[in-house]
Amino acid sequence: MNDSKRADIGFKALWSKITKLIGSGGERSVRAKMHIIYTFGLRGISILIGFVYVPLLLDYLDSERYGIWLTMTSIIGWFEFFNVGLGSGLRNKFAEAIAVGKHELARIYVSTTYAIVSMIFIGVLLVFFIINPFLKWDELLNTQAVPAEELSMLASLVFAFFILRFVLKLIGVILIADQRPAVYNAFMPIGNVITLLLIVLLIHLNGDGSLVLLGLVLSVVPAIVLLVATIVLFKGKYKRYRPALRYVNLRLSRDLMILGQKFFVIQISAIVIFMTSNMIIIQLLGPDEVTIYNIAYKYFSLPVMVYAIIMTPIWSAVTDAFVKKDTIWLKNTLKRLNLASAIFTGGIFLMLAGSAFVYNLWVGDRVQIPFLLSASMALYAIVNVVLSPFTQFVNGFGKLKLTIRVVFVQTIVYIPMAVWMVKTPLASSGVILAIALVNGVGLLYVPAQTYKILSGRAKGIWNE
Repeated sequence: MNDSKRADIGFKALWSKITKLIGSGGERSVRAKMHIIYTFGLRGISILIGFVYVPLLLDYLDSERYGIWLTMTSIIGWFEFFNVGLGSGLRNKFAEAIAVGKHELARIYVSTTYAIVSMIFIGVLLVFFIINPFLKWDELLNTQAVPAEELSMLASLVFAFFILRFVLKLIGVILIADQRPAVYNAFMPIGNVITLLLIVLLIHLNGDGSLVLLGLVLSVVPAIVLLVATIVLFKGKYKRYRPALRYVNLRLSRDLMILGQKFFVIQISAIVIFMTSNMIIIQLLGPDEVTIYNIAYKYFSLPVMVYAIIMTPIWSAVTDAFVKKDTIWLKNTLKRLNLASAIFTGGIFLMLAGSAFVYNLWVGDRVQIPFLLSASMALYAIVNVVLSPFTQFVNGFGKLKLTIRVVFVQTIVYIPMAVWMVKTPLASSGVILAIALVNGVGLLYVPAQTYKILSGRAKGIWNE
């Protein structure tokens, strides 16, 4: 037998094993596996384009203005807390409703969520436009490189499309709740490919590095993609759940709000912890350090993002299994996810070992990334992937009272800890170390709560 035939037989045997592995298990497991595979391909395109953005934007803007852009978008991201957890509440309630065949109830939840979120964010947008002319963006961003008037115009533009995207992103919540995350994840690469082409065109036509033009491109395209997807899906696959005024029931909003408010507290914590990091660095160390921090963060976010692809269908699948009391599936899935966490942890150590080589290949000598910053980012990534399966399970169960109490304390502790650590020789490494430490507290109780619930031994606050 020649080498070609051996290779062909080997490939067929491998393919047979892969298809058998994908097709094994119940319908819930097969659907989750298929969407994970599709999502890997789709998100892979987005991740690759995200890495290509960095050297392109560094050359177009320079290190300081790139840091300004990153910080402004993170400040505007703070307004996510006005969601008050409704998206997460819809995710669980929609999944529960369709799991038991209550499709009209699911449409009521969808319509009510769209109505409330739209009203909230229209109000927020009006307030922002009133106060924005009085904000001193040059002082907020600690820069004199860009005129305050230009920064104010940029903020108005980015914020307006941020608000629009926030409402339109609810279609993604519905897709994920229906265990179809791959469909939602197709939106991002489509938008990213279009955006990349427009950025290349912008660099070619406008070499002055306009923050306003860049903001226009990066803000408008994702909103248009979400708008088109929303129209197409509500006219097709999800026509039976299409939001309508007659299905808005504010009395049922209490169901969304009770669960949503639990997620709201957790979301506030995430916003404070992650969105303030750039602000702390730009105020204490300057815009250039924001760029350095974010390049390292993007590199070590790679395993976190890839692992998030695996996690995306898990939350809603856990809700479905928990409602149907399928404990065997829950336990087996958790074991597999913990094994995946161990594999990813090994990969993060390899990424740390090769970080200097990757940085040089990626951004060249445009910026220099300290090894201490890379090591701190690696610790953050490890905490994230180890904790992620348990967090998704607890979220899927909707048992969040203990988590809420802990994250409240974490939120209070984080900012003074991060500020203090940045003022030490740790510099920007202190921010991500502070994040890793406050998040690491979850390792002390989230796994224990998960196992208690799965074994039926959860009592009191562990089961609330």
